[in-house]
Amino acid sequence: MRLFKNWAKAFGETTIQSPNSEMLVGNFKKYLKEQTDPESVDLSSFEIHEELDQDFWNQKDDKLDPVIREKLLVIANDFWSSLEVGDAEYQDITFTGSLAAYNYSRFSDVDLHILVDFKDVDDKVELVREYFNAMKSIWNRLHDIIIKGYEVEIYVQDVNDPHEAQGLYSVLNNEWIKKPTFEQKDFDRDNIKKKAASIMDQVDRLDNIIDDGKYEEAEKYAAKIKQKIKKMRKTGLETIGAYSVENLAFKVLRRNDYLEKLSNAKRKAYDKMLSLKEQRSQ
Repeated sequence: MRLFKNWAKAFGETTIQSPNSEMLVGNFKKYLKEQTDPESVDLSSFEIHEELDQDFWNQKDDKLDPVIREKLLVIANDFWSSLEVGDAEYQDITFTGSLAAYNYSRFSDVDLHILVDFKDVDDKVELVREYFNAMKSIWNRLHDIIIKGYEVEIYVQDVNDPHEAQGLYSVLNNEWIKKPTFEQKDFDRDNIKKKAASIMDQVDRLDNIIDDGKYEEAEKYAAKIKQKIKKMRKTGLETIGAYSVENLAFKVLRRNDYLEKLSNAKRKAYDKMLSLKEQRSQ
């Protein structure tokens, strides 16, 4: 009976009853059918281009399009003006991310960073960081600025923080800080698909746990998956880098809205866990 209980826990059978071979085989087939097939994971957006996006980098020496540069300066300065930072001044405005490299895709954003020495704002650096992150989130939520089909995402970065990037361009000074180099990468496609599909399957199963009324279990499991994803990506970036299996699997999850689905499931489980049903008087 212990073996069946383990089976029930693994495959989502919530009502324990006397097992029989027909039920076990049926449940196992259902489990296999519900699993995310690694071959269904689309990796077409990870192709490397032979040139930078010419909508952006169309000037001599691959410099930024002047009209786009002017727009980005206005956006950054408008955002900076909305902050209450006293006499503190930024040191640079940079363009980074996949659009400043050869691995851009339809999922890319215009990553616009304002570089500031947080100590110039206040000695409590972590408090400054939290403030900038909060204001950045509000700005990005309220504004939907699209340049050449890509959404502009603004971010305030401490000049003392390390920042690894394939390409890094100073919008303020109109020059490359780190110009990307073209290098055709051969991805470990099978392992990327398997790793992404495994996590996608775990996220999908959260709905069943919530539907069964196991809200606390679902909330804890969602938190565990989130931590697993965070650790996975961190490990990949620290060992191999942007093209690691772990980092690309993370991007598959993000591009297929599974990070959002995970957050929504965690929030739903939390809300259900703390809710009480209304009792009507007789």
